[in-house]
Amino acid sequence: MILCPSCQHKELTGAMFCSECGAPLVGTYNLITQSIHTDQMGSSIHDIPTNHLPPINVTTNTQVSLHLLEKGQILPLADLTEFTLGRISEGQPIMPDVDLSMYQAYASGVSRLHAVLKREGHRVAIMDLGSANGTYVNGKRMTANSELTLSHGDVISLGKLKIQILFKNPA
Repeated sequence: MILCPSCQHKELTGAMFCSECGAPLVGTYNLITQSIHTDQMGSSIHDIPTNHLPPINVTTNTQVSLHLLEKGQILPLADLTEFTLGRISEGQPIMPDVDLSMYQAYASGVSRLHAVLKREGHRVAIMDLGSANGTYVNGKRMTANSELTLSHGDVISLGKLKIQILFKNPA
């Protein structure tokens, strides 16, 4: 049993919030980004074919989607100019725009605020936000806090989580 620090109500072990007062149960849910081995990241990235994709000219109306390679799921992004990618963690005051928690982000080494995607005119760029396990574009590790322009079909890896960038121009 866990004792709520606010109202002293007893909760079952594993509860994150008090069912009586709603207060977070301190110390019961502690997620910390851990280092994972990424020294062999580039060896399997070449197994993903990107040369079959037609080139797409990015316009201000271009739709950007994230293709989660291991899950096969596609996440379309809204028409905003900037998106933070990461995972939600209990007690974190700043949330990522795109929460990858449900895609095994923690186990894959994705930081809470891992990277940012930016749409600037005819360009889509990514920048690593100083993540613990790095951001890779087509198997090459990015330098933290520097932007890299993306092309249709590029594969980014947030830690070990592989995501393909897809562009689509409206008809």
